Amino acid sequence: MRVLLVHPRSPDTFWSFKHSLPFVAKRAAFAPLGLLTVAALLPREWELELVDLDVEELPDEAILAADYVFLGAMIVHRASVEDVVARCRALGRPVVAGGPLFTTGHEDFTDVEHFVLGEAESVVHELVADLLRGTPRRVYRGASFPQLHDTPVPRWDLVDLRRYVTMSVQFSRGCPYDCEFCDIVVMNGRVPRTKAPAQLVAELDALRRRGWKEMVFVVDDNFIGDKKRTKELLRAIIAWRERVRPSMGFFTEASVNLADDPELCELMTRAGFKKVFVGIETPSNASLRECHKLQNEGRDLVGSVRTIQRAGMEVMGGFIVGFDSDGPDIFHRQFEFIQRSGVVTAMVGLLTALPQTRLYRRLDREGRLRTASTGNNTQAVLNFEPRLAREFLQGGYRELMQRLYEPKAYYERVRTFLKHHRPSGPTPRLSSTDVRAFVRSIWLLGARHRGRFGYWRLFASTLLRRPRQFPRAIEFAIVGHHFRRVASAL
Repeated sequence: MRVLLVHPRSPDTFWSFKHSLPFVAKRAAFAPLGLLTVAALLPREWELELVDLDVEELPDEAILAADYVFLGAMIVHRASVEDVVARCRALGRPVVAGGPLFTTGHEDFTDVEHFVLGEAESVVHELVADLLRGTPRRVYRGASFPQLHDTPVPRWDLVDLRRYVTMSVQFSRGCPYDCEFCDIVVMNGRVPRTKAPAQLVAELDALRRRGWKEMVFVVDDNFIGDKKRTKELLRAIIAWRERVRPSMGFFTEASVNLADDPELCELMTRAGFKKVFVGIETPSNASLRECHKLQNEGRDLVGSVRTIQRAGMEVMGGFIVGFDSDGPDIFHRQFEFIQRSGVVTAMVGLLTALPQTRLYRRLDREGRLRTASTGNNTQAVLNFEPRLAREFLQGGYRELMQRLYEPKAYYERVRTFLKHHRPSGPTPRLSSTDVRAFVRSIWLLGARHRGRFGYWRLFASTLLRRPRQFPRAIEFAIVGHHFRRVASAL
């Protein structure tokens, strides 16, 4: 069996880092972990080819050489998916489609022949058997949330690691919380399921043996959803680090109650975690109650951020505006909170109703849904009728993003972070890629682009006062260029 696996082209979004990639001479920020995992579930004797449209083109010859085209996608990939499906149909090759885009909305894709909905581990054996018999069904749907003990090491051999900034692995799926706007509990459930620590360490070691030395994104829905298992994993990673001395570092996603567990923070930094994305959402307690973000309600969110920063990790923050409980001052409150807390990477989005979420169902009952979600919540798009005026929210959102990422405010936020951050854990290696990015930043950010004064002020002050944090400061300057470009295009 010859299978072509296709990862669709990603649009220019907050997390694409498209405008930072030239600094490091890479083609994409992240490798397609979902497809690499699906590939590992398929029979080893099958002929597999993977084309990632974020790093290369898809030739007709690759489609024609395949018996089936496997297409994995998120909602944000819809436009590229429609193009790939049309090409496969014109060339007479059937598509097997899976991933969040199809799991929550496969009915929209009438030209796709076959779907795998939900997590592939529970149904891939049926799909393989039917493909070999030549009798594949239209829809395969997992009956339950599968355990991850038998999930294999992703097929890293199918991609050129040198084209990517970051590799990804996954330890757990699911989140114990039930935020109204989040589709994680729809797709992966509220009971976190984990791999055995030895499994995850084997994946990391496979990456190490293939020469990977850079950052690794642990893509869990909530890395600390099962704290006991997370601590077991972290101790296993620490032992592995002591044994083989890898140079890679890690970042992940976690809930804000990470700040309540000093032991967990210490284990993460000792294991090599440098960053954590936290869904902070809003400084408004009323809006937190509205969206059932109970783990954030009533706490000192700035204090929680500072606790994690002092432990040695950067907090990347997710923020939302557009809740029914938001008042007209919400944009000012968000700006002040983000600046004061030193959350340098602040992903602010307008509230969006993702398919099958509790928010989507509520707004549907209230007759307030208007359009499908684009999956890109850093567009100034509302797919429902808000309580505040639509034009006010969209205009205020654009202004907030542009204020946050204009050079003066952005570099001020970087300095606030560096002041409170306490570097800890293994020291990242300085690679030739880092040196190349640094040299390019001097020319592009220090000479050519707007914000030159802020760049040189950060350059000098960090080098003089916090030399150990100088590489991090330059990294912030480079990614800030990308965020400015995204914000200015809104």
